[in-house]
Amino acid sequence: MPNSELVDRLQEQGWKPRQLGGFMGRAGPLWTRREGSGWVYGLLAEEQHLNPAGVVHGGALSTLIDHVLSTVAWEACERTPCVTVQLDTHFLAEVRAGQFALARASITARTSSLVFMEGTVQVDDRPVLAARAIMKMLRTTPAQ
Repeated sequence: MPNSELVDRLQEQGWKPRQLGGFMGRAGPLWTRREGSGWVYGLLAEEQHLNPAGVVHGGALSTLIDHVLSTVAWEACERTPCVTVQLDTHFLAEVRAGQFALARASITARTSSLVFMEGTVQVDDRPVLAARAIMKMLRTTPAQ
């Protein structure tokens, strides 16, 4: 159960929890906040996110950054669905229950079908994960 004081503080800072369907709905909840012309994302670490060692599972942090990278790519590609071709993660420090992991992503290059990206996850001002990714835009065709 999340710390209610922390939840109140996040909401006062403009953070909103998002209830998403699919896998991210099970992995979250994801928190979002407007930052300039884009968005910043967060995960409030709870018991459900922990591994047997008592820290947030690397898979939970990888899921968070993968979702953030693909969402940023999706927006930049005029809401064209994007899927992960490659995701390189570097775990730099642990995240513990009750901490708020904040994630950001940016595009470093783009071709007609690929988006090259980098992202970070941090707790307070401490980096906990760095990532690089390649996303592929899915070309959709009209329904037959």
